[in-house]
Amino acid sequence: MTEESVADIVDLFGGPGGWDVPAQALGLAVTGIEKDHSACETRRAAGLGTVEGDVRAYGPADFPTATDLIGSPPCQPFSIGGKGAGRRALDTVLHFAALLAERKEIRSGLATLDDERTGLVLEPLRWVLEALDGGRPYRTVMLEQVPTVLPVWEAMAQILRREGYTVATGRLHAEEYGVPQTRARAVLVARRDDQAALPAPTHRRYSRTTEQNAGDPTLQPWISMAEAIGWGMTHRPALTIAVGTAAGGPDPSCVGGSGSRATLYGERDAGRWIADTRLVSTDSLPAYRGGRTDMIRVSVADAAALQTFPPTHPFQGTRTKQYEQVGNAMPSKLADAVIRRAMAPELAARAGKKAA
Repeated sequence: MTEESVADIVDLFGGPGGWDVPAQALGLAVTGIEKDHSACETRRAAGLGTVEGDVRAYGPADFPTATDLIGSPPCQPFSIGGKGAGRRALDTVLHFAALLAERKEIRSGLATLDDERTGLVLEPLRWVLEALDGGRPYRTVMLEQVPTVLPVWEAMAQILRREGYTVATGRLHAEEYGVPQTRARAVLVARRDDQAALPAPTHRRYSRTTEQNAGDPTLQPWISMAEAIGWGMTHRPALTIAVGTAAGGPDPSCVGGSGSRATLYGERDAGRWIADTRLVSTDSLPAYRGGRTDMIRVSVADAAALQTFPPTHPFQGTRTKQYEQVGNAMPSKLADAVIRRAMAPELAARAGKKAA
């Protein structure tokens, strides 16, 4: 392996760095394994440790200094906006998880699934078990996926508890952590030596029936789309960023599918909107099945801001590849909250050493 294999954390599906940007900002050395070349180029341009390749070709022995593990397997097979092979295969995936816990070989079985990416959701479990069997168990495990994967995380939690971990699982709402987007994610946090926990919200949950400044006074108000990027919906956060057509989802320059578009246009038509001067006619955009002549378009920079990437994050590749990277990433502010809570003892120890 290369020098980039020296890491505190291994991120199994690094993408453009949704997890790794906040981890690095917290002083943690992180290396991401990523198969997509454009995403790897983005990571390298951002100064993130990167191993370009298929996560299935690696294991804990390749990263002997790593003490913690992150994983956001590809979400397209399980996504409501995708083709849904993973949702149909959930029972099968749970069966394979049980076999893996018994240290049985499952790769030949996974190869029979409709979408080869479906089985990747079990790669973090393989890594954790191999690390345990190798005598160097990971101290912290942090996993994220779309909400439909929560049953897999819960099954994995049972396995990890039998192996000596404490585990917390749940559905987190991104707007409750300062992300200007109503993106729900299934999250698993496991700890080897102390109690695992999910982060407490810092912002209020969005509700159509509650004003932005109403609700729990101990929490900050959610952030609207317009507050985040200067245009768009003023009375609610953005919809879930879902871009790219590879999974059967919406067109590359859209946010969400038909339901999301209906909300966007509804908010605009109701006057709860700040205009964007970049609105263009559909004559100059890729065709889509909406039929509108004033399609609302979100730039890569806008989408990245709604995912809370730093404004200077250097996305690489074609425009479509950049959209895909943004849409598939873990929102950085949500990742930051999960890392800070899950690794609080280690971060406090590092802060203490710096202060000394």
